[in-house]
Amino acid sequence: MVNPIQHLNKIFDSRIRLGIMSALMVNAEVNFNDLKELIQVTDGNLASHIKTLEDSKYIKVQKGFIGRKTNTTYSVTKEGEKAFKSHLDALEQMIKSMG
Repeated sequence: MVNPIQHLNKIFDSRIRLGIMSALMVNAEVNFNDLKELIQVTDGNLASHIKTLEDSKYIKVQKGFIGRKTNTTYSVTKEGEKAFKSHLDALEQMIKSMG
């Protein structure tokens, strides 16, 4: 039998990245300030975790403007959705195997 823990994705070990992905899985897109408020983190902390997810091609970043103000929104990619669901499945299998 394969150990489910081997199928967990290290990218999602961080509670912040887990929060970002969770928010993006249920919303088509979320802007920086809303994401910061949802997860309750500082700008710098959120930005560094977003960069990790973006580098992994799990999220897509769109920069635009609302009037003269910059507005950055994030959405999950197909690859990110697949990776996150796979991670959740592995967690579920791990929990079931402990009982």
